[in-house]
Parts: sequence; C-alpha cells; structure tokens
Amino acid sequence: MSEYDYKQGKNRVESILDNYMKIEERDKLPSDANFTFENGYISWVTAIFVDIRDSTTLFSKNDEDTAKLVRAFTSEIIEILRNDENMREIGIRGDCVYAIYTTPSKEEIFECAKNTAYVNTFINMFNKLLEDKGKDKIRVGVGMASEKELVVKAGRKGVGINSKVWIGEA
Repeated sequence: MSEYDYKQGKNRVESILDNYMKIEERDKLPSDANFTFENGYISWVTAIFVDIRDSTTLFSKNDEDTAKLVRAFTSEIIEILRNDENMREIGIRGDCVYAIYTTPSKEEIFECAKNTAYVNTFINMFNKLLEDKGKDKIRVGVGMASEKELVVKAGRKGVGINSKVWIGEA
C-alpha cells in the first residue's frame, strides 16, 4: 500500500481553491454530461427522501426475510420516483431511497408532491402484504423539500470517483 503524499495533496487542494469556477443560473438543471470540475449550476431542485424508521432494529435480524423486505421496498420506491423526465439523481443510502429533480416551476414541484403521495399509498399496500404474510409492518418517513441550490461535480478528478454535490437547503 502506498503512502499518502501530503505535499502533492497540498498542491491539489491549492489548485482547486485557486481555480476559476464558472457558476451559471439556469431554469432547469442540465444533465450530468454538462458538469465538469470547473463549473456549477444554480437551479431550483426538489429532493424526496423515503426512509425506513428504526431500521437499525430491523436490520439487526440479519435474515432472508429482512433482505427480501429491503429489496421489495427499494425496488418499488425507485419505480415510483424514477418515472419523471426532471429526475436528475436517484439512489439508495442504507435504508433510504432518494431522488432529486430539477423543478423550475410550481407545477413540477407539485408533480414531486404527487410522487410522495404515491409512496405513501404504496407503503400502506406494502404493510398490508407484510401483515398478510405474518410479518411485522414497517414505519416509513417521507420527506420532500424544494430550494434554489448550487450543484457541482465533486470528487477526485481523473480517477472516476465523483458525484454531484447539492449545496443548499433541499
């Protein structure tokens, strides 16, 4: 294993801190292909988070039923949240499924709100299916926020480890 070269690290950090960054305000957030390590965009975005409550207890069971539950939960939440041309990112972080959308108008924000209602309806159905199979129901939190945010590409340039970072309140 090679050692970290702090002198080269210092040079990389100084280069980033001293580099010119072009920040554009846009009605709609562009696609991933438009993001570089030298630009950023300010745009209205909406984030939706769907989180299993008390997942630490649920995941401590460490069994096949828990694995099936998590797979079914994440699969259908993704299905609900992905069908929107304004979706810019979707992912799973532990017990949370999230999606981020570009939402330049109130109508598009309302569309995201409809998705949260679909999620709630799905959770009611899912819990009924779990109950019918003699399984414990799950509790889920659904959150949504909209805000004008700065979005930049961050990570390590040239090594393929990068992602968009959403800087703001949403």
